[in-house]
Amino acid sequence: MRDQLRPVGTRRYTIDRVEGAAGDTDVPPPERPRVLLLIKGLGLGGAERLLVGLAANRDRLRFDYEVAYVLADQDALVPAMADTGVVVHCLGARATADLRWLPRLRRLMAERRFDLVHSHLPYTASMARLVARTMTPARRPLLVYTEHSLWNRAAVLTRVLNRATVHMDAALFVVSPAARRALPHSLQGDARVIVHGVDVAATTALLEQQAEIRTSVRHELGVADDELLVLNVANLRAEKGLDVLVEAARQLAAVGTGVRFVSVGTGPLEASVRGAIDGAGLHRHFTLLGRRRDTLRLMTGADLFVLPSRQEGMPVALLEAMSVGLPVVATAVGGVPDVVVDGREGLLVDVDAPSALASAVMKLAGDAELRARLGAGARARAQVFDIASAAGSVEACYGELLQDRDRRQ
Repeated sequence: MRDQLRPVGTRRYTIDRVEGAAGDTDVPPPERPRVLLLIKGLGLGGAERLLVGLAANRDRLRFDYEVAYVLADQDALVPAMADTGVVVHCLGARATADLRWLPRLRRLMAERRFDLVHSHLPYTASMARLVARTMTPARRPLLVYTEHSLWNRAAVLTRVLNRATVHMDAALFVVSPAARRALPHSLQGDARVIVHGVDVAATTALLEQQAEIRTSVRHELGVADDELLVLNVANLRAEKGLDVLVEAARQLAAVGTGVRFVSVGTGPLEASVRGAIDGAGLHRHFTLLGRRRDTLRLMTGADLFVLPSRQEGMPVALLEAMSVGLPVVATAVGGVPDVVVDGREGLLVDVDAPSALASAVMKLAGDAELRARLGAGARARAQVFDIASAAGSVEACYGELLQDRDRRQ
C-alpha cells in the first residue's frame, strides 16, 4: 500500500491508504530504523531520478524507508518510486511559497516516528530543519542533507536559509568534488563526496538489445540511417543552455550536416526554446519531446549525447548516457570534468560557445571510429559510478549516525 496525505476541510490532514502500489509484502518490521527521504518534487529531474535509484537499491533488511515530496504537481516519478516498494507521501503544496506543507511534514514526522530524515535539495532541507526544531529532543529525528548542485548558485534567500540552518544536520553529502568545492569553506571538511551514479545492471540489460532499440527509436523519431542522432536530456531552464544548443544546431544545419537533435525535458523556457527553433527554421533538425519516462531507451538508440549546461553539480543524465556507451559533448562546468576527460570519454567545450559546440558535434559526426572509441571510454568510466555502491555508502553513514545516537542516549 502507498500512503498519501489528503486534505480534510482546510486545515486538518489525514493519511488515506491507496490500494495497489507495489511492495506491500516488503515493508520491514517496525523495529528497523525508519528513514524518511524528503525532496521538493518527484518530477523527472536528476536529483529525483537519483532518489528512485537509491530507493530501488536500498538494504530492505536493514532500514524501513518512506518518501515525502512537497509539490503535488511534481509527481511524474511517483509510480516508479512506488514500484520500489517504498511508501510515498505527498505533502500537497501548490507552489514553493505554499508553506502549508510544513505542519503536514511535522505531523508525518511525529506519527511515523522516523529515526532519520534525509533531505535532498536546499529548500526542503532548510525547511525540514525548522520543522524538526519544533519537536522535543526525544522525538526529533537525525537530519542528513545531500547537496546535488553548486551551493553558491542557489537563489539568495534559499542559500541564506540553508547556511543558517545547516549546522543542525548530522551529516552532509555532496554529489561531486566540484559540489564540495562550492560549499562554504567551513563545511567542506565534513562533506562526504558520493557520486550517486546509475543502475549499471539496468543499462547492461538495455545494451543487450541495443540493435533492436536503435531501430525502434530511429523509426519513432523519423531519423534516417545516415543521420546522426544527437540527444539532450535536461529541464528547459536557463542554466541548461538550450539556447546555445539551438544556435549550434542552426550552424550545423546551415552547412548541410546530417545531424538530428532531440531534447527531452520540460520547464519554464519551453515556449522560448520552441520559438527559437521555429525562428531558425529547424523543424526538420531539432525536436522537443517534452516529458518522457524512457530516457535510457532513447539514449540506447542515440549516437551522441550533448549537454551545454552553464552550471552542474553532477548531471545524472550525463552518467546515464555514458552508461549506455554514448560519447559526450559537454561544457566543462561543475562536476562534468570530474567524470569526462576531454578526448577520452567525450569532448569538452567552453560555456556559451555555440560555435565550439557545433564544431565538436561536427567532428564526431564525421568520425565513426572516434565516436566508437569515446563511447567505449564513456561506458567503462560509468561502471565506477554504480548507484548500488552509492546506496551502500549512504546507508553505512546512516548506521554510524544511529549507533552514535544510541550511545549518547
